[in-house]
Amino acid sequence: MDFLTLFLIYLGFLLTTVALLCTCSGRKESFLTRGVNGASQILSFIIPTQLQRVTQRMCHRLFHTRSWLFVALHLALQAAVYGEYTWEVAVYCWELQFPLLILLVPYLLLVGNMACFILCSWADPGIITRSNHSSLVKIHAYDGVLYQKGIVCPTCHMEKPARSKHCSVCNVCVHRFDHHCVWVNNCIGASNAKYFFLYLLTLTAMAAAITTISTALLIQVVLLSNVLHGRYIDEEGQEHAVGLLFLVQHFFQTFPRIVFMLGFVLLLTLVLGAYCCFHLYLTLTNQTSNEWYKSRRDGGCYYHQTFQPPLREAVYKNIYSKGAWMNFKEIFNPPPLLEGKKK
Repeated sequence: MDFLTLFLIYLGFLLTTVALLCTCSGRKESFLTRGVNGASQILSFIIPTQLQRVTQRMCHRLFHTRSWLFVALHLALQAAVYGEYTWEVAVYCWELQFPLLILLVPYLLLVGNMACFILCSWADPGIITRSNHSSLVKIHAYDGVLYQKGIVCPTCHMEKPARSKHCSVCNVCVHRFDHHCVWVNNCIGASNAKYFFLYLLTLTAMAAAITTISTALLIQVVLLSNVLHGRYIDEEGQEHAVGLLFLVQHFFQTFPRIVFMLGFVLLLTLVLGAYCCFHLYLTLTNQTSNEWYKSRRDGGCYYHQTFQPPLREAVYKNIYSKGAWMNFKEIFNPPPLLEGKKK
């Protein structure tokens, strides 16, 4: 249990940042892609060609094809963190008479998070087919900048509705495409955006809850042990008052797994919290990750490719925003569902 827990959490430190960047994928030249390409050019001088080809095939398999690897990593990290929380943090907190309801909060959030994860992973994100194409074209207007009428998807051989995009990973066109998320192994679109938002919110709350409870445990241990009023003798025989550095070393020696887990979930809380705020901003302004990225590319100016002179530029303006509250409602009750209810 000790080795497995530390290994999984250590592996999570290495892969979490990379995989979180992949949640913003869905574009050909992402930050991750540019970084990998730059690193590849440098490493190509010292790494054998055959090894480079193997690495490229592995990266393509991980980030450009549907794979359950990150889903398995997601579940393994959750199991490792909750295993540590259950067998050490919760047990110590129970002995210190923490309220039971507080200790159960992470488990309640876990149930909600797993439900959102399953819905987000298995739900149809809004795949455009020939049967629903005619109705999806009428939902959103073409803004003439990011989306232009008459553009045909070369793979699906259908005219692209406004706010749609072809996902190269899933090989389908998705209505109101946001991004392809490797953590749920599915695209995020009009039909499952609400599940993804709740999944992200509960995941952030889970990390924050475990961080708060674990921190409260360590603070309670410090207060009960009265260690702050103690003194220690260093290697040179000099006496010093207990400081922050001594406390950190003491906790690493006494509760190494709790401290390591606390650092991991604290990092997740900060990263996921920032990403959750970003998605809340997109929701309230009625934008997708794909639209946000494209609107800032080249200063927000685009050349018209059809029906206008090739040198004429158009500045992007978000025409889909209807006010914060209506934008928020649209995520949980998108236009296709409203049309279905009327029928």
